[in-house]
Amino acid sequence: MKVCVVGTGYVGLTTGVSLAFLGHDVTCVDLDQAKVDLLSGGRSPIYEPHMDALLADSAERMTFTTDYSAAVPGADVVFIAVQTPSLPDGNPDLQYLRSAAESVGQHIDGEFTVVINKSTVPIGSSNWVDSILRESFERTHERRSDGEFSVASNPEFLRQGAAIQDTLYPDRIVVGSDNPRSLDVLNRLYRTILNQTFTPPTYLPRPAELGAVPMVSTDLASAELIKYAANAFLALKISFANEIGQLAGKVGADISQVTRGIGLDTRIGPRFLQPGIGWGGSCFGKDTAALIATSAEYHHAMPIVTAAREVNQMQRRLVVDRLLDELRILKGRKIGLLGLAFKPNTDDMRDAPALDIARMLIDRGARIRLHDPVAAERFRREQPELAPYLAGEVEEIFDDSDAVVLVTEWSEYLDLDWGKFASLMRTPVVLDGRHCLDPERLVKLGYRYLAVTGR
Repeated sequence: MKVCVVGTGYVGLTTGVSLAFLGHDVTCVDLDQAKVDLLSGGRSPIYEPHMDALLADSAERMTFTTDYSAAVPGADVVFIAVQTPSLPDGNPDLQYLRSAAESVGQHIDGEFTVVINKSTVPIGSSNWVDSILRESFERTHERRSDGEFSVASNPEFLRQGAAIQDTLYPDRIVVGSDNPRSLDVLNRLYRTILNQTFTPPTYLPRPAELGAVPMVSTDLASAELIKYAANAFLALKISFANEIGQLAGKVGADISQVTRGIGLDTRIGPRFLQPGIGWGGSCFGKDTAALIATSAEYHHAMPIVTAAREVNQMQRRLVVDRLLDELRILKGRKIGLLGLAFKPNTDDMRDAPALDIARMLIDRGARIRLHDPVAAERFRREQPELAPYLAGEVEEIFDDSDAVVLVTEWSEYLDLDWGKFASLMRTPVVLDGRHCLDPERLVKLGYRYLAVTGR
């Protein structure tokens, strides 16, 4: 099939490259000429495991352009995967979605095109996009549209750091449409994923336990709400684990054992119960805010989701509180932060806990040093006011430090030779923000071990 993808961020690029790998002809449109040039040269503008290899494998079936007229006409499917950042009131900013829909509407020229909202958008946005497409199409072509296109919703459920794996081997594919013809097109588009009949890449083998992938076909509003509800529930699980972790610390319980004990209950499951600093990134914060804002439009409160956001924000403040409890005074203290990206295996720092923690420490007079094995260059570009605190080598984080905080659980940090760093520190205090270090081992090496939640 001929596929157009508008936007080459995490979602758009992963979608386009994966579909090209599966045999579709894909053209990606992005208004950023520098990004298009980079991708045309076979290089990814984002850090994502296996992305460069998949780009190379799909090169013959992929084109990158800034020109809608080179991508939209004749396309069977057009994905709109542009950014929808949060506004101050929690609602998503839809200016990029509107612009993309207007441009797509101007260039639709084929027998039948399915225009898919891949961006995370408020409930009802598909109807709004449909009206924009029709107005743009009719204004450009000077006639009414007569079944040339249909709008569908196909939300993404990608984990940054595992986005390609989640695309090729998903838990489910959700599609929403009020047009049976659109559902048929999407079924054909995803057939090899649904049936798992494609030859997997050698560097990302198919999970042995994976069978046929279910497709959830529903109406537009339900598909849009599924996306928000899924992310909100995952955010709730993390915040719940952290709230229980605070109680565990007060009563002397081991939160890691508590979450293991409840996670073995099949009704609950072990995933997203990791206690620590909490969630960040571009999805959970933005989507929970949007869900609350949408509910408010209908005079409906979301107290559980609201509480999850409050607990998550509190976890970042707890890092500073724990350091205050231990060191008593932060003014003049040197604090090292290990990790800047909001999670491992990505260089994304949107809503990264490290940013808030660094600023809170600076506000309290601490001297900070920052390190990340992958995200440092992006951090230097996007956070120029914090860039002077970057350390080139991980040893600088420990040298003469009063405490070191593990913020992002990169494997490079878990595998450090921790024994050789304790002697470099003024006071060998380690605050484990992700509950992933071995407390007994660190204590034997001479560290004072602290955790954000529990003990």
